[in-house]
Amino acid sequence: MENKPKLIAVLGPTASGKTSLAVELAQKYHGEVISADSMQIYKGMSIATAKPDLTEMKGVPHHLMDFLDPEEVFSVSDYVRLANSAAHDIISRGHLPILCGGTGLYVRSFLENVQFSDEQKDPVLRATLNERYHTKGGEKLIEELRSFDPETAEKLLPSNYKRIIRAIEIYRLTGITMSESIRRSKQKPPVYDVIAVGITYADRQKLYDRINKRVDCMMKAGLLEEAKLFYASKIGTTAAAAIGYKELKPYLDGEKTLEEAIEHLKQETRHYAKRQLTWFRRDAYINWIEADRVDSVYEKAIKIIERDGLRK
Repeated sequence: MENKPKLIAVLGPTASGKTSLAVELAQKYHGEVISADSMQIYKGMSIATAKPDLTEMKGVPHHLMDFLDPEEVFSVSDYVRLANSAAHDIISRGHLPILCGGTGLYVRSFLENVQFSDEQKDPVLRATLNERYHTKGGEKLIEELRSFDPETAEKLLPSNYKRIIRAIEIYRLTGITMSESIRRSKQKPPVYDVIAVGITYADRQKLYDRINKRVDCMMKAGLLEEAKLFYASKIGTTAAAAIGYKELKPYLDGEKTLEEAIEHLKQETRHYAKRQLTWFRRDAYINWIEADRVDSVYEKAIKIIERDGLRK
C-alpha cells in the first residue's frame, strides 16, 4: 500500500453534504475534486444536477464536470479513463485527488480498477434493442437477458435502460455474459490507497427533509425554466434520464399541476437517495459518518483520514 498514491473519496446519497465536505478537505490537504456524478458531466443542467457554483467551490479545482454536450453518449469505461487521467494529473502536481459523488457504478469501477476491454458495438443491434425496449418495455428484455445471464438480470430493474441493453449486446456480440465479463475485469489490483468516508443520517427522515428543501431551492433558482430549455433542445437518452427534468415534463405537457410535479420530483429524489445508500452499503471500505449524530462531519472525517495514515 505504501507505493500507491493516496486518494480520498467522499461518498453518499444526494443532498447529504458531500460537496461541502469535499471542498473543506481539499482546502486542508491541498486537494482537487474529481466529480463522480453521471449527470454533472453534462453542460448546462446546472440546477437539476446541483452542480456547485464558484462560491461553493471556494477556489478548489473541480474535474469531470460540465464538459459534455447532453446529446453525447458517455460510458462507465469513459468515466474510469478520464478519472484516472485527472487523478494522475493532480498527483503529478503534488496535490491530493478527492473523489466526490454518488454514482455508485462510477465510484466502484474507478476505485476497484475495473478493466474494460475494447467495447464491441453493433449500431444495428443497438437500434433494434432500443426500439424493443421502447415498444415492449424493460420487463420483456429482462426476460430475454435472464435466459442466458440470470445473474445480471437479477440485479437490474426494468428502468435500467442502458444496462439491460448493454448486457444483451455484450452477449450477442461476444458470447460472454456481462456477469462473467465483470468478473474478468476485476483481476488487477486497485491503483490508489483509498480513504473513503460516507455521509448518511441515522434518522432517514432528516435526509429526506434535506432533499425536500433542496428541491424547493432548485425551483426558486429556476429549475422549471431550465427544464423548458432542456426539452426544447436536442437531448440524448442518458441526459434525459436526469432526475429533475422528467418529473416536471408532465406539468410542461399539461398533464399534472405544478404542485403534483414538484411532489413527484421530491419523491423520486428520495427513492434515488435510498437506492444510493443500498448500493454503497455493500462496500465495506467506506467509513460512515452519521451527520445527525456528530457535532461536525468535517472534524469526524479528519479523524478518520488521519487515523488511516494521511497527514496534512
